[in-house]
Amino acid sequence: MSYSSIAWLPLAAGLTILGLVLSYLIYRRRGLRPAMMGVAFSLLPIAAYLTGAIEMLWKIGAAIGQFGTAFVFSPAKWAGIGVTGLAVALFLAAGGRARRRAARESRRAGRAEDKTAAPGRTAAGLGESDKTRQLATQGTARTPVPADRAASQPAPKASRRQAPPADDDDMKDIEDILRKRGI
Repeated sequence: MSYSSIAWLPLAAGLTILGLVLSYLIYRRRGLRPAMMGVAFSLLPIAAYLTGAIEMLWKIGAAIGQFGTAFVFSPAKWAGIGVTGLAVALFLAAGGRARRRAARESRRAGRAEDKTAAPGRTAAGLGESDKTRQLATQGTARTPVPADRAASQPAPKASRRQAPPADDDDMKDIEDILRKRGI
């Protein structure tokens, strides 16, 4: 069956007239807005005929049908599907290897950095980064205590309520909101 063997103008006009009649009935029952939507949909068949979209859609459908029937019965096309699958698998495998290689190199760089930092340890057994970390974790002291004296001092007693850091304004705002609501 070809495109020219179907009378498209009477078909499109009939669908448009049927849609307009149904839109009038919708107007009587539901109101103007649903009826306007119905009129909009009703005008689409005649618009598709006048613009040539029906012929274009017919040709697209016929091409897909021809491709499908030729595809089902062609061993060469099935071999093409196999080769496409192999190409996709190789592509994915190559991408995974690159990601693993990058992760492996970053781990090696981290290990090399740790090995170079090891000789820089002091007599007390703490490197510069360890001293900085220890000074930062001493929450109760206002002045930093050197690492040598910090090990000999007793640990401060934990108070019931520790003050939040001064630079945490967002948390302070959230706490105020929760306090106002009684939470």
